[in-house]
Amino acid sequence: MTARRPGRAGPRRAGGVRLAPVLLRPGLAQFGRRVLDPGLSWELQRRRFDQVTSAALLPRGTTITETTLSGVRTEVVSARGRPDRRTVVHFHGGGYCIGSALMARGWAARLSGQAGCRVLLPEYRLAPEHPFPAALDDARAIVTALLGQPGAGPVVVSGDSAGAGLALSAVLARRDAGEPPPAGCILLSPWIDLGAHRLASPGQVRRDVLLSPGWLEACASAYTPPSQWADPAVSPLHAWHGGLPPLLIQAGSDELIAPAAGQLAGRASAAGTQVSYTRFPRMWHDFGLQPGVVAAADSALAQAAWFVRAVTRTSAAAG
Repeated sequence: MTARRPGRAGPRRAGGVRLAPVLLRPGLAQFGRRVLDPGLSWELQRRRFDQVTSAALLPRGTTITETTLSGVRTEVVSARGRPDRRTVVHFHGGGYCIGSALMARGWAARLSGQAGCRVLLPEYRLAPEHPFPAALDDARAIVTALLGQPGAGPVVVSGDSAGAGLALSAVLARRDAGEPPPAGCILLSPWIDLGAHRLASPGQVRRDVLLSPGWLEACASAYTPPSQWADPAVSPLHAWHGGLPPLLIQAGSDELIAPAAGQLAGRASAAGTQVSYTRFPRMWHDFGLQPGVVAAADSALAQAAWFVRAVTRTSAAAG
C-alpha cells in the first residue's frame, strides 16, 4: 500500500480562484443543513442539490454529450483534444437517494483534460423508488457493457461517496463472477459501510460540515433494510479485498465516514491488492469534487489523473 498525506446549462469557462478552506466551511455547513436534511422529502433534496451543483463552472473546450448504456442514460464528458481509447466511468454520490451527473461534471472535465480520457457519468436508479440492488444492477451492467466494447480501450471504474461504494461493489461482483477486472478503481470519500456506528466518534461528527448521522441513517434505510447493511454487496468494506485491480482511495480527515477509507486501504493492501491511499488533512466530505476552488482538490485531481494514466498504460501493455 502506498499511503500519502499531501501538504443543465451549457458548459461555462472555469475561473482560477482558489479559496481557503476556512472560508468555505460556513457555506458548506449551510448547504448540509439546507439540503442534506432527513426531515425533507427526497424530491426536495434532489431539487436543491441539483440547483447548487448545476452552477459549477467547466473548463473551456469541455463537451458534454449523452448516450445510453444498458438502458441507463449516461453523460459523456470530454476535454478538448482527449483520446478515445481511455475511459473512466464515474458513479456520483448522494447516499443512493439524491445526486446526479451534474455534481461530478467539473471533476470529470478536469480529469479528462489531465488524464487524456473520456469520463462517463451514469444516471443510475435511486432509492427509495428503486432500492437495492437496482443501483448495483445498473452499475454492473454499465461496466460490463464498457469492458465488452471492441476497441474501447482500458476502463477505470470510479465513484464518490455512495457512488464509490457502488463502484467497489461492482468491481467485487466481477471478481466473484470470474469476470475480467477493469484497469483500476478510484474511490473518492467512499461510503462503504452503511451499518457503521455513526456516533462512535463525537469529534468526527463535529468536524464533518456536510454529513450528519441522521441523514446517513435515512439514506441507508431508504436503500435497503438494516438487516442487509452488513451484506458485502451493500457495504463492500465487509468483503474480502484480494484479487482486485489497483485502487486509489482518497478521503478527508474531517469526514464522518473517513475511518472506513483507512480500514479499506489496510485490508486491501494486506490481501495483496495494490493500493494508493491519501488522507487529506482538514478536508470535508467529497472535497475532491471541487478542483479549481480548493487547492487540496487540485492535488487530489492530479493524483487521480496520474493513477488513470498509470493503470491504463499497464492494462494496454498487458493486452
